[in-house]
Amino acid sequence: MSAPAFINTAFLLRKIRDLRSLTPRRTRVKTKWATSLPRYPATNMALQYFDATYSLQLGRLWPSVRCSLLSERKYGALLNNFSDHQAVASDLQEQGCWDFVSPAQLEAPLSPIRPEIEGGPEDVAERSELKGSHGSNQDNSPLSLSSNIRCFVFPRADITRFKSARPDQTRLLGYYLMDAASVLPCLALDVQEGHSVLDLCAAPGGKTLALLQTEAIRFLSVNDSSVARTSRLKNVLHSFVPKHLLSTDRLRVTSFDGTQWSEFERNTYDRVLVDVPCTTDRHSATEEDNNIFSKIRTGERKRLPQLQTDLLLAGIKAACPGGEVVYSTCTLSQLQNQYVVQQALHLARQEGIHLQVVSLQPLVRRLGGTFHFAPDLLLGEMVVPHLTANFGPLYMCRLRRLC
Repeated sequence: MSAPAFINTAFLLRKIRDLRSLTPRRTRVKTKWATSLPRYPATNMALQYFDATYSLQLGRLWPSVRCSLLSERKYGALLNNFSDHQAVASDLQEQGCWDFVSPAQLEAPLSPIRPEIEGGPEDVAERSELKGSHGSNQDNSPLSLSSNIRCFVFPRADITRFKSARPDQTRLLGYYLMDAASVLPCLALDVQEGHSVLDLCAAPGGKTLALLQTEAIRFLSVNDSSVARTSRLKNVLHSFVPKHLLSTDRLRVTSFDGTQWSEFERNTYDRVLVDVPCTTDRHSATEEDNNIFSKIRTGERKRLPQLQTDLLLAGIKAACPGGEVVYSTCTLSQLQNQYVVQQALHLARQEGIHLQVVSLQPLVRRLGGTFHFAPDLLLGEMVVPHLTANFGPLYMCRLRRLC
């Protein structure tokens, strides 16, 4: 090879390397050999598990829910009251959105939309008997929704996407895009003026932002066990909350093992939100990246119910007598939902802590025109995905600590 040819080749190779270094990693294409692909993709494993489990749990409702899980989800725009929110709200309304929390724009029917559940007389009798064991301890008092939390959605069956939020003159974003069903646990928490609140598993930060929109919290403690996720949460807060509120002693952000929270704070908070890690059904059914059904995360997945129980019990202990706890997940799994609540109730009773299940029927009746709710659960309420209102899944249960 002649000298000029060698120089030209080396020069070109160097240029190619420089271009690769400047290309964002997410836009690079990496060729893979077929033998390097997983033999059983995590999404396939998740769907096989869901088919075997949820077909029994949901009956003839499951095919519709399955189709919705595999379809594009709908989002809601949580309005940021710290920004120029009036102009943002007007712009969203011009796009055809409406605030499903506001009483003035409710489009709910006379009764909530609840699909029929499959099962014979024995199944119905068993559910009635189980619910009766807790039903006598349920509080059906009315629920007051915070008028400051505003979340805009497009009408039913409208799959229009929201535009990305833009910063205002103060460099704060006007709204936060999230699954609109994720706002419901914050509404169920029923935060009142002067309350102290603990968000035990707060990252990535959507529910924390919703709680801050109430503008009623005296002290908010925000925690997540993952340092990386807590850093992401802080970035979200800096994009939506004024700096003077972030630096105040009314807000605390920590990265602590939530299961051990009661070791240094007990009987402290008026309200506690326990939005636990779960199988995240929609993500597990559609995304290979960071999928909990991947083979290397099998042990982590099997430990989830125990972790969830420990977190809920820690949240119960952190609440003061008379305080309330909302437990929530984004899975349809009975094992991670009702059974975790039952186990936590049992363990708390053994430690002398008595709890009352607070009915969420007022919330369901009010928002039945926006979300599809699962029929007749043993404990709590659950939003199930539906093609005309593709939110969720989301489970929530509200508990009041008596002593």
